[in-house]
Amino acid sequence: MSQKIHLWIEDKEGKSSFIFWYTFMKELFPDVIVESKKNNSELVKAVKEISDTDRYIIVMDNSFDNPEVYLEQRRLNKYSVGKDVVKINLICFEYLLLEFTGLFDWIYAEEDEFREKRERAINARNTLTNIISSGNMNYKQVEEITQYDRELEKRNIEQLSAKLLYDLTRNTGFEVSKGKVGDCWIKACCGWKDRQEDDICGLDNFRLDVTEKMKSIYSGTSLKTELPKAGLEVAL
Repeated sequence: MSQKIHLWIEDKEGKSSFIFWYTFMKELFPDVIVESKKNNSELVKAVKEISDTDRYIIVMDNSFDNPEVYLEQRRLNKYSVGKDVVKINLICFEYLLLEFTGLFDWIYAEEDEFREKRERAINARNTLTNIISSGNMNYKQVEEITQYDRELEKRNIEQLSAKLLYDLTRNTGFEVSKGKVGDCWIKACCGWKDRQEDDICGLDNFRLDVTEKMKSIYSGTSLKTELPKAGLEVAL
């Protein structure tokens, strides 16, 4: 019997993260079984109870400055021993889209007024992703980020990423919140049902289908290095 491959995530069905992962796998790895475990505690419990030889790819937030997440990660590592469990090292779903190299080329047209109006958020995103990619996790001491978020000390990296991504994408077809992932991430251009006549994004002149979008996200994020660890590679 061939080995089945499962992808388990902590978010509930209907949440933006689940919708994204379901779409991503359906387009690029349709044989992978995507399942929601509702929260990180239930996800860890499910890993503990694994008794077969299937492969389990685990997508659980690695919010490095959240003590509760740190404890769940330790439990996950403990219960993964001796099982075909591969943990994908991602800060969170929102950070994955934040780090996407094509983010601004997709969500904003070349002369989009949002590029000027959201300059502070754009600068904060660029600074944050540069810091994290360099291995420096002390992002709360950087001026561009503290100027953007006056309540930074109350947030962890996951909360900051969610706020940044929402502020950058709101009122566009790419808008992302905990309960919503914009049509323009998960549908072919231009399938945004609420599009107005004057809505133009960066993809207006070179429209992509869903598979092309998922391949671009794969190649333009840390998924390009993380998913091959689980045996999932995309021919680009």
